[in-house]
Amino acid sequence: MTALRSSLMAGAALAACFAAPAFAQERSVDIPAIEGVVAGEAEWSRVWQGPETADGAIAGPDGGLLFAQEQTSTVIRLAPDGTATTAIWYTNNAGSLAGDASGRIYAAERTCTDPGLPGREDCIIPTRIVQLSPQREPIADKFADGRSLGRLNDLVVAGNGSVFFTVGGAYHAAPDGTVSTVVEGEGVRTNGIMLSPDERVLYVTNGAEVLAFDVGLDGETSGQRVFATLDEGDSGDGMAVDSDGRLYVTGVGLGTSIYVFDDTGARLGVIPTPRQPVSIAFAGADREWLYLTAMGATDADGGEHSVPEGARNTGMSVYRAPMLATGFAGRAK
Repeated sequence: MTALRSSLMAGAALAACFAAPAFAQERSVDIPAIEGVVAGEAEWSRVWQGPETADGAIAGPDGGLLFAQEQTSTVIRLAPDGTATTAIWYTNNAGSLAGDASGRIYAAERTCTDPGLPGREDCIIPTRIVQLSPQREPIADKFADGRSLGRLNDLVVAGNGSVFFTVGGAYHAAPDGTVSTVVEGEGVRTNGIMLSPDERVLYVTNGAEVLAFDVGLDGETSGQRVFATLDEGDSGDGMAVDSDGRLYVTGVGLGTSIYVFDDTGARLGVIPTPRQPVSIAFAGADREWLYLTAMGATDADGGEHSVPEGARNTGMSVYRAPMLATGFAGRAK
C-alpha cells in the first residue's frame, strides 16, 4: 500500500468524526476562571458558521481571523465585526494555515485527498507545503526518499522560513525543501503542532500526550519527552501559545474543552467549549480574543446542520471569548 493511500485511509477513518451526532450539538458552558488566563465571567460568542470547514485558523494582519476551507479551496477572512470575505482563492484545497512574523502565509495543500471526495483513493496530485502569500512558492512535496507527503494535517513556521508539519508523524521542511523526520513510527498519532514563542521548543500532539522537542538553529530536533497529558479518552488537536509561553490544546474525543498548560507542562485548567473543538488562535488588535473553530453548525431555521446519510458533514462554527492572557504576537500562529 502506498504512503498516500495509507494516509487517505487514515483520513477516511477520521472523517467519521464530522458525522458524529455528539459533535453537532451546541451547548451552553460556563468558563471557570484560570488565573492570568481567562476570567470566570468570560463567555463564548458565535461569530461565524457555515456548511463547510473552518480549520487551521491563524491571526489575520488586521486583528481578524483567517481560516482554511478545504472544500471551497479558499482562505476566509473573518473581520473583527464578524464579516466574512474570501481572502485567497484557488488554494489547491489547503486545509490548514500558518504564518510568520513578516506576514507571510503558509498552507498545507491537500489537493484531492478529502475523505468525502469520490475517487480519492486514485488521487495522483501531490500534496504540498507551500507559501500562499504574498506570493505562491512551493516548499516541499515529498519526503527525502521520494514518497508523497500524503494527506497533510497541520503546520507551523519558524523564523528562518522552515516549516514543521504533521502527517501521521511530525516532520521538518527546510527552506530548500529538504524534509527530515522529527518523530514517526508505530504508536505515533500526531495532529497539532506548535513552536514556543522563542522557537526553542516544538510541541506535537500524539493522542492523549503532548510531546516536546528541543529545536536547534537549523531546525534539528532532540530531547523527545512527554510535555503534558490530556484526560483519558481525549486526543490533542489544534494548539496555540500566548505571550507568556502557555500552551493551549484542543481535546477531541470524550471531552469538549481546551486544555491550558504553563511552559513547564503543568495543567492550569480547562476551558469548556460550546462544540467539539478543532483549531484555536489568538486574534484581535492586541491578540486579546481566543478564537475557536468547532464541529457543527445550525441552519437558517435554527436546527442543526445535517447532510444526507452517508455524506460527510463538514459544517463548522467559529466562536471567540475574551481573555486575560494575550496571544504571542511574534507570528500569526
